[in-house]
Amino acid sequence: MQAASTTREILVLYYSHHGSVRELARHIARGIEQIPGVAARLRTVPKVSTVCESTETDIPDQGAPYVEQSDLDECIALAMGSPTRFGNMAAPLKYFLDSTSGAWLKGALCGKPAAVFTASTSMHGGQESTLLSMMLPLLHHGMLIVGIPFTEPALSATTRGGTPYGASHVSGTTGDTLVTEHERLLAVALGRRLAEAAVKLAS
Repeated sequence: MQAASTTREILVLYYSHHGSVRELARHIARGIEQIPGVAARLRTVPKVSTVCESTETDIPDQGAPYVEQSDLDECIALAMGSPTRFGNMAAPLKYFLDSTSGAWLKGALCGKPAAVFTASTSMHGGQESTLLSMMLPLLHHGMLIVGIPFTEPALSATTRGGTPYGASHVSGTTGDTLVTEHERLLAVALGRRLAEAAVKLAS
């Protein structure tokens, strides 16, 4: 009889409009999977339409599948990412979070570690306030927030994205989805740090 798999999963949940947040999510997933026995589960959320009759297909045309409530139950940690929208998270991610009262009532995320990440067009586009706004519902869920300490050299060296509150990317007006080397290092470090915390707490 084959032994059951001991691999545990960390949910990497994001909304990405032009691809920058999706690119950060991939680097965070790489960091997560540097820790033995842990895998990243990438999920996204559908767009929100102002037309009430408009709906997205059940399965995205490309990229990660849409998140389901069961993903919250099954994960041992959560990394959550969104573009910056006027210093706040994007509506599609907020819309999903507003639907998680069932998970909140049963404490599905309570005691699990979480991390956040974002991308913006401009250097002063509200990245840090976006990251902080994303932490608020996670704190209500009882999650334990993991950031990036200044012991990571890239945090002091970066001239674009990267904050102690979470990984970030500055795309510029061209919408460049390629992260800089420092941004990549910080995203990987955040994923690795989140996974390390999750393994310790899960055990």
